[in-house]
Amino acid sequence: MRAAAVQLNSTEDKKRNLGSADRLTRAAAAAGAQLVLLPEKFNLLGTHESYLAGAEPLDGPTITWAREIARELRIDLVAGSIVERREGHDKLGNTSVHVGPEGELRGVYRKIHMFDVTVGGKEYRESTSQEAGVELVTSEARGLSLGMSVCYDLRFPELYRILAIRGARVLTLPAAFTKVTGAAHWDVLVRARAIENQAFVIAADQIGIHPPDNESFGGSQIVDPWGEVLVRAPDEECFVAADLDLARQEEVRRSLPSLANRVPSAYRWPGEAEPPPGVVPATTRAGSA
Repeated sequence: MRAAAVQLNSTEDKKRNLGSADRLTRAAAAAGAQLVLLPEKFNLLGTHESYLAGAEPLDGPTITWAREIARELRIDLVAGSIVERREGHDKLGNTSVHVGPEGELRGVYRKIHMFDVTVGGKEYRESTSQEAGVELVTSEARGLSLGMSVCYDLRFPELYRILAIRGARVLTLPAAFTKVTGAAHWDVLVRARAIENQAFVIAADQIGIHPPDNESFGGSQIVDPWGEVLVRAPDEECFVAADLDLARQEEVRRSLPSLANRVPSAYRWPGEAEPPPGVVPATTRAGSA
């Protein structure tokens, strides 16, 4: 399978964002990509006020576009994520949607880990307008199991391990990683998740400045199960593509069977133990990078 990661500089201009996503998705498909991943909040990236005004349901114009272009191009499209409005929910979801080649919805994942942090002297509080999802999701593309995630999820290895145990061979990561954390951690974490789970990681990041005054790192890439970076994006709106060598993945898993050598009976969660020094318990705060 040939896969592509699309890198965008999304803003609060939905028309412009969707135009860029359409252009680069078509270019990726023309280059042979059968699986295309868009970045986090690819249709709208900005302030909490813009999310409240511009959030859409899954039958809204953005996912309708995703279904139409996937059907037209005969591709699997993971439509990064959108800010989703759901009936009966006071807050919005940060939702990644996998659309199959017939235009059908194959997987819907709502980001579990909210980006409530302070980095580079700036406070981010994703939970101001959005709520955490509660379900891990795998989907299927051309006979391959995809493990779905979004941005800040990358820092939580247990999520990816469970996806791998459930059969995921490809991990999708749409993101809007900050410039500060991206420079320090993005490449290391993406490779680590690939190596740990002996899986391909397709990571599509935002790049550049977004409202109100945030900056994303870029560095969109595809990493193989040995941790080799197959392709990495330059610092611009673009796509990068690579072939996923499934035979190589099988060889890695056979020759270094770390997934098979797990000893679940020896693993015990600490339960209600006190958190490490400096760690604020999740129950006292709202839980991208």
